[in-house]
Amino acid sequence: MDRTRLSAALTAAALALGGLVATSAAAEAADAEVARNGGFEAGLTGWSCTAGSGAVVSSPVHGGSSALKATPAGSDNAKCSQTVTVKPNSDYTLSGWVQGGYVYLGASGTGTTDVSTWTPSASGWQKLSTSFRTGASTTSVTIYTHGWYGTAAYHADDVSLFGPGGDPVQLPAAPTGLTAGSPGSTSMPLSWSPVSGATGYNVYRGGAKVTSVTGTSATVTGLSPSTTYSFQVTATNSAGESPKSAVVGATTTGGGNPGTGLPAHALVGYLHASFANGSGYTRMADVPDSWDVINLAFGEPTSVTSGDIRFSLCPAAECPNVESVADFKAAIKAKQAAGKKVLISIGGANGQVQLGSTAARDTFVSSVSKIIDEYGLDGLDIDFEGHSLSLNTGDTDFRSPTSPVIVNLISAIKTLKAKYGSDFVLTMAPETFFVQLGYQYYGSGPWGGQDPRAGSYLPVIHALRDDLTLLHVQDYNSGSIMGLDNQYHSMGGADFHIAMTDMLLTGFPVAGDQSKFFPALRPEQVAIGLPASTQAGNGHTSPAEVNKALDCLTKKVSCGSYATHGTWPALRGLMTWSINWDRFNQWEFSRNFDAYRWS
Repeated sequence: MDRTRLSAALTAAALALGGLVATSAAAEAADAEVARNGGFEAGLTGWSCTAGSGAVVSSPVHGGSSALKATPAGSDNAKCSQTVTVKPNSDYTLSGWVQGGYVYLGASGTGTTDVSTWTPSASGWQKLSTSFRTGASTTSVTIYTHGWYGTAAYHADDVSLFGPGGDPVQLPAAPTGLTAGSPGSTSMPLSWSPVSGATGYNVYRGGAKVTSVTGTSATVTGLSPSTTYSFQVTATNSAGESPKSAVVGATTTGGGNPGTGLPAHALVGYLHASFANGSGYTRMADVPDSWDVINLAFGEPTSVTSGDIRFSLCPAAECPNVESVADFKAAIKAKQAAGKKVLISIGGANGQVQLGSTAARDTFVSSVSKIIDEYGLDGLDIDFEGHSLSLNTGDTDFRSPTSPVIVNLISAIKTLKAKYGSDFVLTMAPETFFVQLGYQYYGSGPWGGQDPRAGSYLPVIHALRDDLTLLHVQDYNSGSIMGLDNQYHSMGGADFHIAMTDMLLTGFPVAGDQSKFFPALRPEQVAIGLPASTQAGNGHTSPAEVNKALDCLTKKVSCGSYATHGTWPALRGLMTWSINWDRFNQWEFSRNFDAYRWS
């Protein structure tokens, strides 16, 4: 407001004096407020905040009735920004009022030198101000505020960018060239031609928007096999959204229908087949009918990097009651005849597997195939832990991984799937560190220094989601993990399982980047992983709390303080470590599962 009065006064003075150069008066008169909704009176209209970090509050405010409150979390600095039109070769002043610790105000894309200013601490409202000159061809800049990683929330209000107003942004034209690529059973890749002036694109399925992207391609997920869908796309920029493109129809493949042969709600358990521990050895023939999927633990490599996986029954010296190989194979066939699935699980805590070369990848395929064929198994469980999977520096997008251990594992599993066909059962049992932690951290991070294993299962799950029968994340032996409510949740009660499972069934931005959104899995692809007893692992959950988690996720009751983003009656079921420990604990886990009423 002060600038406006000053500008008017100067203009009047110039007219009165008459001797001033006319072009100077015209240039001064052209200066105006360029930022939109700088006082946040219209909510977040015009602003985009990372990872849902921004909100409009009524107190504290600097002016008007509203202000921005933005909350950093983990690897997200709560950046709120808007792109505005400007004139080339022009001077601009950026200012704003802030409150909180470590608050930044800046401008990028200036075409000259990008600028920022900050305060390490503002207990009350403090004004930040900086200036810049645009480049010879600059027609837009991005102004922003942000805090610092993991610190408290900050407030901002009355953000202003003052200078010559840019030419009005034109609404982009409707995209052309929309085509569908090679479909999956539950996904459809789309691409289209770029539109001049567009800064983003919205993708529609059957007239409903399903995703937004900045590039000219997208993969729509969560589709049904053998189903025809219609797609359209629009172009967007600060002026608004274009008309929709022409409709393109495409049909998903029949696929393998992950979960074929499993009951609507299944119980998955690991059987200590190759070793003994305090729970004792359990013969295959003695596994109760409660178990629908039996994972043989474990196939392990001859060395970390060899890819050569071996499996054999527990030695008699270690397991005196071990059955013969012939009896073991016969018991597997009997389980399969009863409708059960028996898989070889690769990895475990002691079985580090790093497929760092194509030679290791090919050896993995041949050695795993040999185990499956020898024992007549139904498929494969991936239980890579420890340092098996990690992301190389610069591998920042889970949709297009470049790290050899990731790329080669995906390739190996796809080869096995192609070899055994649509009946091949594929399950995975990652720890929360490798999946849900990806909401905050992914790999070594944009500046390095993070654990490169963080979120490293996400590219594997995503690339194989059309082939994946079950994902049962280990909700145990876990540190506290942030949920979609941006609160930390700790294992041992219903809340942890509700929050962790909700993330898988809702999807989430990876490392807080909304442009890199991990899509939701289908509920029939998801089971909850728990320890069968207090001896089996940290994070044991009582039967009553297990039932609360199932009630919340499938019926929207007994949810406690966490608000789920949906209700999923088709949630597949539960996984446990392990069948042996459940036997040791008088079958408490499986008996509770058998007694649970799903509807």
